[in-house]
Amino acid sequence: MHLPRNRFRPRLISALLGLLAGLSLLAAGQVGAQGYGFAAPGSYGVKIYRTDYSLYPFVQVYMRTFDAEMQPLINLNEMNLGLMVKGRPYDPMKRQYGIQSIRQREEATRTVVVIDASKSMAVEPFEDALKAAVRFIDSKRPQDEVAVLAIRDTKNGYELVSDFERDPRALARRIADIKADGMKTRLYDSLAAAMQMCAMSAQGSVRTGSYIVSCSVLVMSDGRDEGSSLSREELMGRISNLEIPIPIYSLAYSKVDPSYFKNLEALSKNSFGIYYNVGETTEQMQRIVERIQNILQSDYVVTFRSYIEPDGEKHNLKVGVEYPSGSGKYVYDDTDFEAIQPPPLPAITQALQQMEQKIVRRPDDNPFWETPAAPTRPASAE
Repeated sequence: MHLPRNRFRPRLISALLGLLAGLSLLAAGQVGAQGYGFAAPGSYGVKIYRTDYSLYPFVQVYMRTFDAEMQPLINLNEMNLGLMVKGRPYDPMKRQYGIQSIRQREEATRTVVVIDASKSMAVEPFEDALKAAVRFIDSKRPQDEVAVLAIRDTKNGYELVSDFERDPRALARRIADIKADGMKTRLYDSLAAAMQMCAMSAQGSVRTGSYIVSCSVLVMSDGRDEGSSLSREELMGRISNLEIPIPIYSLAYSKVDPSYFKNLEALSKNSFGIYYNVGETTEQMQRIVERIQNILQSDYVVTFRSYIEPDGEKHNLKVGVEYPSGSGKYVYDDTDFEAIQPPPLPAITQALQQMEQKIVRRPDDNPFWETPAAPTRPASAE
């Protein structure tokens, strides 16, 4: 995500929180957006969703990996990566980049939980949905934030149960107060509101101490929409036009009519999320939300040192993953970064000095693979 010029200074400082937290891990790990990605059967994919160059020449790339079941790839290290700047590949043996899991860092994630509170979901399915929402909150890390919307008969079609909050107990108390008394389900309007909360939640900003890097939507419903001002096609269009993906993880459940599940399935597939057909077995919802938390915490951060002199220009960057290591098959996604000179603020200077110790500048300023010398032609016989 490129930083707006008029907000550059505060966002530069906020970015230090995540970077400083990861410095020691980077040292230990030195050796060892174009559209939404989907993996073909038996394959895997990579999606870059944020690029941060506020501590240039050090650039951070946030990415999500997934296999054919949309589950994250595990235990990636530098030898799994193919890093290319302006078309030239970095040599991993020169130790000019590192990779870490978000799980090991201080950056925060955000999620908007959308709960269908219509009468059709009442009694056992609704109670199981509330328990699953609480379990999702219990599974998050302390710095992660959750907001809650209930689909109810209000002017907008939903009720804001909680804005983004970290305290699990406070969130659980508010969720316990939700009643399944709605007559209509304005599903699309509620999901649009959840996406707007994500878009307006200052992704990349700091709230009470952690750098926020991603936002997702978790919806639990039967998929039926009644009376939304926004159609499914209009909502799908908004999803497709997002610069930064907001994945929708949907749990479709009903003891009455599963014919509307396809609405949730389409929204999840179009948004880089996952669709779960719960059906009538709502007791498994708690296990499913734990899997979703695992996905959110399994993103990776690649930090590398650039050798392009600050010129204020954008430069192409590709990050590829070879999985398993040694297979010879890379899947790439690309982004860009600006070569800039950060302002000489004390906090930035200190962070740069620490980064310098972890990714030491090469004397030859060459992080790339060496180009093999061209073979000499034997002299022709006289």
